[in-house]
Amino acid sequence: MITAAAAIMASFTTPIQIDTTAASMLWLLPLVVAIAVVYKATKVHTIRLRPFARETALLIGSILVFISIAALVLHGIAWFVTEQLPAITGSSAF
Repeated sequence: MITAAAAIMASFTTPIQIDTTAASMLWLLPLVVAIAVVYKATKVHTIRLRPFARETALLIGSILVFISIAALVLHGIAWFVTEQLPAITGSSAF
């Protein structure tokens, strides 16, 4: 017989399947917010609401911009390797 604690522990051993659709990329937002809040909380000596919220919002924005740029660059590299490079060399990319 499986207890409730064992069922909860077993749920951590099977990852959630997340598709690669545009809507599934929204799961990135809570992760970025959590990372930014924890990072800023460890870097400041005293937490005051306005400066902390402003610095955290700037960090969230910069993380999202960097991730977007990295995704575009990687998409461009993948497009070049799978579409353009085989046409140039006359062979398959794989």
